[in-house]
Amino acid sequence: MSTSDHESLTTAEEPSTPGESPGPAPETATTAGTGEPVHPAARIHENDSDEQVTEKLRLQGVRVGAGTIAPAVFWPSILIVTAVAVLAIAAPETTGTVLSNIQGWISTNLGWFYMLAIGIFIVVALALCFSKFGHITLGRDGEKPEYGILSWFAMLFAAGMGIGLVFYGVGEPLGYATVTPKPGWPGTETVEGVTSVLPGQEHAVAMLGMAQTFVHWGLHPWAIYAVIGLAVGYAIHRRGRPVSIRWALEPILGDRVKGWMGDIIDILAIFGTIFGIATSLGLGVQQIGAGLTAMGIVEAPDQWLLVGLIIIITLLATGSVVTGIGRGIKWLSNINLSLAAILVLSVLLLGPTLFLFQNFVQSIGVYLAEVLNMTFDVGAYSGEAGAAWGSGWTIFYWGWWVSWAPFVGVFIARISRGRTVRQFISGVLLVPTLVGFLWFSIMGGTGLWRQLFSDQPLVEEGAESLGVEAALFDVLGGLPLGGVLSVIAILLVAIFFITSSDSGSLVVDMLASGGHPNPPVWSRVLFAFLEGALAIGLLLAGGLGALQAASIATALPFSLVLLAMCFAIVKALKRDQDAIDARERRARYQQISERLSEDFDDAFGEQVDHRIDYRLSRTTGLFERRREPGADGSATQTADPSAAQGTAPDAGPSRGLFGRRRRDGREDET
Repeated sequence: MSTSDHESLTTAEEPSTPGESPGPAPETATTAGTGEPVHPAARIHENDSDEQVTEKLRLQGVRVGAGTIAPAVFWPSILIVTAVAVLAIAAPETTGTVLSNIQGWISTNLGWFYMLAIGIFIVVALALCFSKFGHITLGRDGEKPEYGILSWFAMLFAAGMGIGLVFYGVGEPLGYATVTPKPGWPGTETVEGVTSVLPGQEHAVAMLGMAQTFVHWGLHPWAIYAVIGLAVGYAIHRRGRPVSIRWALEPILGDRVKGWMGDIIDILAIFGTIFGIATSLGLGVQQIGAGLTAMGIVEAPDQWLLVGLIIIITLLATGSVVTGIGRGIKWLSNINLSLAAILVLSVLLLGPTLFLFQNFVQSIGVYLAEVLNMTFDVGAYSGEAGAAWGSGWTIFYWGWWVSWAPFVGVFIARISRGRTVRQFISGVLLVPTLVGFLWFSIMGGTGLWRQLFSDQPLVEEGAESLGVEAALFDVLGGLPLGGVLSVIAILLVAIFFITSSDSGSLVVDMLASGGHPNPPVWSRVLFAFLEGALAIGLLLAGGLGALQAASIATALPFSLVLLAMCFAIVKALKRDQDAIDARERRARYQQISERLSEDFDDAFGEQVDHRIDYRLSRTTGLFERRREPGADGSATQTADPSAAQGTAPDAGPSRGLFGRRRRDGREDET
């Protein structure tokens, strides 16, 4: 997902009036949606030197110290993460116990909060997509997108691919259909805290398992990324702010984002990102170890093998960091996408092709029927069994996605300059979601077919557990060219490992440097080593369980930041829309005024100069009737005010006492 992480940072200048072509903003321009001016000298441009960028960051209120770091963010992050890593390596059992207790407490007491928060993110994302704010551009009004639609979709696809898809692609749907069904599902029973599938209900439970997998990997995580990506993208592209999470909350915090509040927000973002990356790295080496075992290279992947793999791949990622070859990372990312495409297409063509297409279509139908229930199912009626299942699956996923949110949010924000709000949200929600659905329908569907319809099931009857990391290689081993496909899968995970570590270190380092697009290499290397050390510590502290617990614990405080971000982006877009509406009203008023003053006759017809007076005062009494001038030339008595003002009355016949017209001084007898 690092396709563009090494490209130069570009930020938008101030938004122009709707319809105005992008050009130099006036020096008195104000930040879109706020009244705070952004001085032109503080705007970061693509060709600025590192020294110029540092000075502009200081002009915007960022406290950058020696070594191009933000001390109030950098040092607390380094010290706390280092302490956790050292403690986990030195005392793995104690660390594992603490993490397990934290995970259990959060899942039991705050699981409902995670479920509700994810539902809120989906509602906010969809509401903004279809609202009147949808036309607002992430950049100057009228600015064209930085990337074409196909390139943009490809990079969103890259952001959606990761170690998790490879790790859980087969094992998650297969586990739901066999050894880890969700308590409370139709076709299951729970006895003494253990949930199993009732005989004859395997197919129905398998369909629910596919729908649950779609929930975990579809709209729900990408709604989180859409919210944070939109808020960050609006801040950096439309308001000209640095690439930092704190600026997404400026609409509600104002200048306080430049102080300790902003520092805490960025520190929480760094914690979430580092622990999220460490979780992914831990999962990745577990799967590489399972692949080496399946290929007969090692007998069993013990802890020291996994630690060695983390050290080797961390060193490779660090080498990429030191050389700073952005093109190399981009090249590796393209290879990764190609390998992923080869792997999934090979499984589709060499496996039960017809069933996989049918599984894709039918699983979408079950997902649409169950998505609301699964979104808000907090296990209120399934007791401890439901809480334990949610802790290991749904709550873990929500914590993992929230931990990854700063990383993915910054990435998709940086590649989306020039997109409208509606284009951004629809693309972020639809493209990765469809990719995930297709991936799990093929990889997971192949595992389900082996389990339900072949004579070589992957899970033996009566089994109590499933090696999720080994399930992929069990499926690949049963296909033609299985050995080649297993090698491809191992390479895929390894390259994901390298690109995730390198790109994650860059994003973390940018946050710790106040949003500098080219943070110092030494600190990036330091963060890369810390990610590897933390992954080692968590593996030693309990393996998958410790990794899951770390994600859930670190994501909790940042989920509060994301909820505040929902309110902040709505407030910012509303202010922006109000300003746009006001400008449009003024423009329409000016246009109408000019038209009326210049072309009144064309618009409303010829003006009437001598109009009949129909006011009530014009109707007079018996002795106040208008008289014509007498023969002696006496003045006319009139109730017409126009006569008193010197306006000549209309010439024509007058009326006598009884209203009959007079002709030549006589009353008309007719």
